[in-house]
Amino acid sequence: MKRIIVVVALVAAAYAGLIVSALAQEAVSKAKAAAFDSRMFGGPALANAHACFVRRYDAEHLAQHPKQKVSAMKLLVRTEYAPDDKTINYSYRIGVRYRDRAGDFDTIGYCDHAIATENGRDVHFECDVDCEGVGLTIALSKDDKSAIARPGHIMVRDRSKPDEDQREALSAGADDKIFRVDRADISECAELVTDQKELAALGHK
Repeated sequence: MKRIIVVVALVAAAYAGLIVSALAQEAVSKAKAAAFDSRMFGGPALANAHACFVRRYDAEHLAQHPKQKVSAMKLLVRTEYAPDDKTINYSYRIGVRYRDRAGDFDTIGYCDHAIATENGRDVHFECDVDCEGVGLTIALSKDDKSAIARPGHIMVRDRSKPDEDQREALSAGADDKIFRVDRADISECAELVTDQKELAALGHK
């Protein structure tokens, strides 16, 4: 009988933990979400807004982080209007170079609206995040001059082989858990855009 009580108690505790975790990741208010959009895009999140962030890690940084696989990263965050939902959706594109191999690797994914962590301080986008916590979260530094990207587990592809469906994982390793990438001119992220109309629109920003 005692064993049954213990098991029930453990199940209840685990369920309560799931509820707390879910509540901790609730979407922020519309006002806070709009404020985060304004910080990210420099204004309201209208259709086809873009934000570009870039980081090229120097030899000193890589020497201090010997297990970091990524030597350069570009992050493009964009919005698009979804007429069916009558709302703004968010997506990201990431381009990476590795320190120990040649080639450019990239991926694209989609993000939820802004949410907050349990302490209520870290507002961010959750992108392609599933129940196991894999995916990507995108936050901003306090001065809005950098994006804080945390890749739990995303799949990238060699850009030179667009016809091959060979993807590999970029996972949060010992030195690849958090990337601080600096805000840059939108032209720096143009290589991540494949749609010609979108690329032309970027040229006029």
